[in-house]
Parts: sequence; structure tokens; C-alpha cells
Amino acid sequence: MIGSYKTIVTPSEGLFREKGSKFIAYAAPISSVLAALEIVEQRRKEHPKARHHCYAYRIGCDLLQYRFNDDGEPSGTAGKPILGQIDSFGLSDVVVVGSR
Repeated sequence: MIGSYKTIVTPSEGLFREKGSKFIAYAAPISSVLAALEIVEQRRKEHPKARHHCYAYRIGCDLLQYRFNDDGEPSGTAGKPILGQIDSFGLSDVVVVGSR
């Protein structure tokens, strides 16, 4: 369908531990860049001990508004794969933050 996409309705959080590192994933519905960045900042405040808060978001029916950020992790190893997962599920109007 033209002009349609999938999104999430409510925020969701998950926890993963590997090799002594704790990863907290958070996904939330958004409708603007400002809302996405506010969620990233909220996650920074909620998890002040985390060194990295990598994220990606995609917004809109045309799927053209997006961004990803590695937040100090090696280039291309965090934000881009997060965006890849958003895209693999065909989602929009969503932000995903991975805190470590």
C-alpha cells in the first residue's frame, strides 16, 4: 500500500548480558525528531552509568527521515545495525536506543 508502514504502539524494553557487559534496549513510538532525541536524553538520565547510548530512528510514510548514532562505539557497529533492524521489520515512527 502506498503511504502505509508498520510501527509500534507502546514502548518496550529488553535486557541482554554478554561477556560482562549489560545491554539495555528500548524502543518507543515517536512522531518527530525532537521526540526521538528527547527519548535518547531520557535514557541517558535513567542509566547514568552506561557509557554509550547508541540509537536509530525512522520517521514518516516516505521513510526518508532517519538517523543513527554510535555514541562513541566503533563507527558503524551500533547505530547502523539498529537502523538495519528497524528497516528489516519495515517500521517507521520509532526510535530504538541501546545503552551499554
